[in-house]
Amino acid sequence: MRAEQNVRRSADVILNCGTRTSSSISLRFFGFLDLGNALVSEVSEMDDRGGSFVAVRRISQGLERGGDCHSTSAEVVAGSAAWLGKGLSCVCAQGRESDARPSFDLTPIQEECLFKLQKRVEVPYDSSNPDHQEALRALWDASFPEEELHGLISEQWKEMGWQGKDPSTDFRGGGLISLENLLFFGRTYPKTFQDLLQKREGDRALWEYPFAVAGVNITFMLIQMLDLEAVKPRTMMGAVFLKLLSENELAFDILYCIAFKLMDQQWLAMHASYMDFNTVMKSTRRQLERELLLDEVSRLEDLPSYSLLR
Repeated sequence: MRAEQNVRRSADVILNCGTRTSSSISLRFFGFLDLGNALVSEVSEMDDRGGSFVAVRRISQGLERGGDCHSTSAEVVAGSAAWLGKGLSCVCAQGRESDARPSFDLTPIQEECLFKLQKRVEVPYDSSNPDHQEALRALWDASFPEEELHGLISEQWKEMGWQGKDPSTDFRGGGLISLENLLFFGRTYPKTFQDLLQKREGDRALWEYPFAVAGVNITFMLIQMLDLEAVKPRTMMGAVFLKLLSENELAFDILYCIAFKLMDQQWLAMHASYMDFNTVMKSTRRQLERELLLDEVSRLEDLPSYSLLR
């Protein structure tokens, strides 16, 4: 009975150190699990977007001897039941109330993969850099293989959906990686890339989204969604992605392609026009988050939207 009381108290501890504090969150206490002779409590969190995860607080074996439960010795594991079994762990350090947020432990391989990706994210586009210039020319060739580019500053770029004749001004928002993402998309999934560029599918709006600028926005959205600017993941989404990244170093680029195609699908389904772009992006992000947290997803190819790529 004493152990049960302490476990119930542990649920209160988790409530106080949850990763989100929105009033839209509902938490349900499920009961007790036995993990290696240690009683644990399980809490499920559901937010207003329909996403959920499980938080498990491991109670020290001292409970069996009548010991008290202290939050400073607790371990919290966050994730769906399936992801918990795939090596994701999250330690919630209980200090000041403002410090109560999760910190996900990373394997050495995951740390290396995250470091490399973060270095890519930090690189700005430099219009004077020959390598960057060559990448921009390569993007034109992938986009319009039968049309000669007259110059890196040209009115032709507007055909691709840049805001002006100099794409470098738009890359400032997403850095070099946004150019790399577009180039990867064009080379790896050329049919899907061309379908989106030429707006070949669906009942298109009179005022369509600009292809290239949308691509830069998708890069920025993924960086935010996956919390790539943090030293360690602070969200379940970031932790799940790092698991995928450690198994495929191209995970970010592939996820970008999936997100772009998914965004276009959302655009068509919502009969959107240019002024609806932000709403479509939010809807795209929610769908990606749902798919990444599916129990059956252990690699990017398992995402339902991956099948959209050609």
